[in-house]
Amino acid sequence: MPTYRDEAVVLRTHKLGEADRIITLLSRRHGKVRAVARGVRRTSSRFGARLEPFSHVDLQFATGRTLDVITEAVTLHPWSEPLCTDYPRYTVGQVMLETADRLVSIENEPSLQQYQLLAGALHALVVGTSDGPRPATLIMDSYLLRAVATAGFAPSLDSCASCGVGGPHQAFSPSAGGLVCVRCRPPGTPQVRPETLQLLSALISGDWPGTRDADEANRNQASGLIAAFVAWHLERGLRTIEHVAR
Repeated sequence: MPTYRDEAVVLRTHKLGEADRIITLLSRRHGKVRAVARGVRRTSSRFGARLEPFSHVDLQFATGRTLDVITEAVTLHPWSEPLCTDYPRYTVGQVMLETADRLVSIENEPSLQQYQLLAGALHALVVGTSDGPRPATLIMDSYLLRAVATAGFAPSLDSCASCGVGGPHQAFSPSAGGLVCVRCRPPGTPQVRPETLQLLSALISGDWPGTRDADEANRNQASGLIAAFVAWHLERGLRTIEHVAR
């Protein structure tokens, strides 16, 4: 059987038969892949613990008729270990995995940027950002914004999302695509603090020093806007985000 290697992040697993599992992964070169891990649920399995959600692994696959088969697994970063023992970070990580799974909907199609964003976000969640530690929810919000932007749904944060007139604007409409001017503002659209807009801009650009002084009120407002924006563009809300402690 032809074989190939790739590195990937484990998104989720499903039981198959008495001892096997189907592993869904987001890989560097092959995008989203579903593959069978034979005998992984047996206590004698050689790499069962290496194929848990959050794990960053280097894998060898054998090409199968319907699903490929994982024949070798080497741990690159054991992110599942620290995350599974820290509930706040675990729930945030689950949101990241679900988002990646939803955004990369076509299997075996390269999605390098989404893979790099997910791996980088999980690394920041476990180790910290380039500018030091940040709240887990702030790392999640940055990942969500950047992931949907990479998928083609970047929010407008400078000009009106409806008519294009330049800002600054004070209302954010998820359904319109971001900031809206007074004339285009749908009824009930919330006003956004200038500090929250600055935080949103820093989060989407990955400017961690720019998030250093964000207070809790602005972080909470930004989180609410991001969750609503992502839910609108994914057509339904993220199931896992309900468990995140704000």
